[in-house]
Amino acid sequence: MKYSKIYFIGILMILLICNGVKAQDKDLLDLVDTDKPKKEVVKNAFKSIRVINGHSMEFLSPGTMDFRILHRFGQFNIPNTFAGFDQASMRIGLDFGVTRFLQFGFGRSTFKKEYDGYIKLAPIRQSTGHHAFPATITLVGGMTLNSLPYADLTIHNYFSSRLAYYGQVIIGRKFSEGITLQVTPTIVHNNIVPLASQPNDVYAVGFGGRLKMNKRTAFTWDYFYVLNGIQKDANNLPLNFNPLSVGVDIETGGHVFQLHVSNSAGMNERAFITETTGDWKKFDIRFGFNLSRIFQISHKK
Repeated sequence: MKYSKIYFIGILMILLICNGVKAQDKDLLDLVDTDKPKKEVVKNAFKSIRVINGHSMEFLSPGTMDFRILHRFGQFNIPNTFAGFDQASMRIGLDFGVTRFLQFGFGRSTFKKEYDGYIKLAPIRQSTGHHAFPATITLVGGMTLNSLPYADLTIHNYFSSRLAYYGQVIIGRKFSEGITLQVTPTIVHNNIVPLASQPNDVYAVGFGGRLKMNKRTAFTWDYFYVLNGIQKDANNLPLNFNPLSVGVDIETGGHVFQLHVSNSAGMNERAFITETTGDWKKFDIRFGFNLSRIFQISHKK
């Protein structure tokens, strides 16, 4: 009987110890799971949803609206225009953040009295932690509407002749807190073109970047190489050029203020990719600024 009690007590202690070991193992596994790095989206690759002319890989926060003014003066090298300040073109736009991966916007430009709209979606965003991905892949689709009077009223004019479309894939990466680069394959389709020699479909590859200089300022640039849309005159001289813009972003609280120079007067994709007439070599450039103000219009979900 004495040994039976000792045997029973021994078995009970073994069961308690085994149960404690199992509980401890479970606690350790919980700690391991907790310590696993969480997946986080990389933010602030750019301080704005546009580099200068073109879209950036950055997105607005959900429930926010970006009121944006893009202003560009006349060509710097034209005489008697006070370095172009006597002339100006501009675009006013509204952009809306729907989710962290989706936004849309629309605007109007004085250049050709154009209206434009777009949708921007990121199926993949650069992230760190568990299942990290090294780059952001963004899709952009947009449309423009030319509201100028028809050039020839003696013929039947179609509303569709006013329309143009563009599609882009933005592939970008924030390499560090100070350096971001992106590449943007682009197609622009014009329903109608003024010359038979001009293609309806224009292909281009855009490049953009940001170099952070200090806490509130950064150097930015974007450039689009037009693959098949450069037109030549009778002397085989180009009539349009690849758009290049360089600028400085200045962040002041809820504002992002950007000073820049560009050889493009147009400020939507159709305009600056297919109708940039300024030549950097001849100093056919324009001084301009972009002003962005973010408003919270709904609660974050």
